[in-house]
Amino acid sequence: MVFIVILIASFLLQLILPWWVIVIVSFAVCGLIGKTGKIALWSPFFAILLLWTGMALFKSYPNHHILATRVAEMFGVKAWGLILALSAIMGGFVAAVSGFCGYHFRKAVLVKKATS
Repeated sequence: MVFIVILIASFLLQLILPWWVIVIVSFAVCGLIGKTGKIALWSPFFAILLLWTGMALFKSYPNHHILATRVAEMFGVKAWGLILALSAIMGGFVAAVSGFCGYHFRKAVLVKKATS
């Protein structure tokens, strides 16, 4: 459930907002419906990994990977696929950290509310 919500919300919001909206989406979704820390860490990671890989391939295939190849050359790498993988993994990592923080933020607030 967390995976699907993050995937769809991130896709729709990234059409009109900057890339870092994944931080807000992951934090909010995992803070609201994340069941465990493991789910709050891995669901956002794989959702954004899949989303960014799919979108990068969708944008890159029609132009025969010209931009991806040029970016790879700037980094001193010969393969455009490595740049694609690196960017997808970095996006997944950002989303995972945000989701994990959202989950623990909710836990901290609930514990504080219960002890008051």
